[in-house]
Amino acid sequence: MLMQSSKVLVLNASYEPLSICDARNAVLLLFCGKAMMVASHPEHRIRTVTESYPMPSIVRLTVFVRVEYRGAVLNRKNLFRRDEFSCQYCGGGKAELTIDHVVPKSRGGEESWENLVTACKPCNNRKGNRTPAEAGMTLLKKLSRPSHITLMRQHYLPVSDEWKPYLFMS
Repeated sequence: MLMQSSKVLVLNASYEPLSICDARNAVLLLFCGKAMMVASHPEHRIRTVTESYPMPSIVRLTVFVRVEYRGAVLNRKNLFRRDEFSCQYCGGGKAELTIDHVVPKSRGGEESWENLVTACKPCNNRKGNRTPAEAGMTLLKKLSRPSHITLMRQHYLPVSDEWKPYLFMS
């Protein structure tokens, strides 16, 4: 049970973060020789009938994997992560959140990182089918596409101290 709930940071051969997987998949990478352990959980071990191994916390691939810049996928979950699960108009996070088009779809607003925000129902209703300027509302932050590293940092909070240097959080 612990192996599936324990998360492991996977680094490329160049030490840049690629993904996060469960400990079971990380152990498979290690035993197949596709990865090397960078850091382990000191209090947890993987036991077999005859051996005991440290539980990985960070693994590094032995071969460099070329990954085209793919940016973050635009979906509901990632949009909420980018906006830190709070309304981008009032900053509230307790009310039920919705997704709002900054420029309404009826006015040619597109489905993009730069046009979608999370908003609480009262703010979304107040804004209605208008732009924020027309409604007398302002966005709390500039909208942009997040990197996959940013989403990794936000999704797996709290991040262990071992991971921080690799996720640029030192």
